[in-house]
Amino acid sequence: MATPVVIDYYSDILCVWAWIAQRRIEELNDKLSDKIELRYHYLDVFGDASHKISTQWQEKRGFSGFAQHVHQAALPYPDAPINSDLWEKVRPNTSANAHLILKAIELSYGKEKSIELALLIRQAFFIDGQDIGKLSLLLSLVETEGLDCKPIQKSIDNGSAMGALMADYQQAKVHSLKGSPTYIIDNGRQVLYGNVGYRVLLANIEEQLKAPLNEASWC
Repeated sequence: MATPVVIDYYSDILCVWAWIAQRRIEELNDKLSDKIELRYHYLDVFGDASHKISTQWQEKRGFSGFAQHVHQAALPYPDAPINSDLWEKVRPNTSANAHLILKAIELSYGKEKSIELALLIRQAFFIDGQDIGKLSLLLSLVETEGLDCKPIQKSIDNGSAMGALMADYQQAKVHSLKGSPTYIIDNGRQVLYGNVGYRVLLANIEEQLKAPLNEASWC
């Protein structure tokens, strides 16, 4: 069996474009199956969401303007519904707590379970309009999935979850990533950023799948 193409996928849990990309990620997994390996990472876009929005959107009606932007961005994508309260009434202070919990879940229960919970947390925010900046809410969501929070809390208390999260954040800086979501394909041979369409993603990945490993450089 051929070695799968590795896709390092960086996103921020509060990013609407990553929410829109969710369906594309699912399609890629369905179509390419064992031909690709998706590695999930997080980067800091909304680590200080309150300050970011209040300052960067100050001249555009602040939170109300940002809320309108988010709704308009998702409008063409019926697979990415948006709760009407987002950023008007529901204003998470940070995405970092969710990222931290997800890293703790990865350490305690494995990568697949962390991926499952990432989708659950995104749904809680974008569909249900819950404030996923709150640790108490995040731990409640974890418990609804039947997970014991003790090992999760332990990895937070001993710093291992924070260390794993900082590794993601630092790697994002090393790669000079511009934002969320970003796809790094085959150790940097292709870097795609933002609202990238499914066909563009598929074409780039299939090109990597076809490329011989010993192909000479044209440079």
